[in-house]
Amino acid sequence: MSLKNLPQPRIPRRAIDRLKEAVIESIKEKKGEDVVSLDLTGIQESVTDCFVICTAGSKVQAKAIADFVEEHVRKGLNEKPYHIEGLENMEWVLIDYVDVVVHIFLEKTRTYYDIEDIWSDAPVTEYN
Repeated sequence: MSLKNLPQPRIPRRAIDRLKEAVIESIKEKKGEDVVSLDLTGIQESVTDCFVICTAGSKVQAKAIADFVEEHVRKGLNEKPYHIEGLENMEWVLIDYVDVVVHIFLEKTRTYYDIEDIWSDAPVTEYN
């Protein structure tokens, strides 16, 4: 499938912004650190509109953030994730809402994969 033929966002732009805001609120509530969002809408190769990235200080905190994001978004916006990965080892948890993808990293894993550098063409917003 050509990248040009990827589906358009499944929800309107305002709803994507509300989803992103709910995710960020959830992360901050559980004391996630170094919270940033990357706006990927201008990058043709991207398969999502937005990444939200944060650092957790421990595996327990990563689990708490992931659980709270899922619960807060479900209760507040009636949105469920399409897919969740990384709950087995809790070093990098990915919560995929299709239009917004959440990355919860332990510090060493975030430094190693350096998602912000890989997607350096995307505008970055910091939330700390």
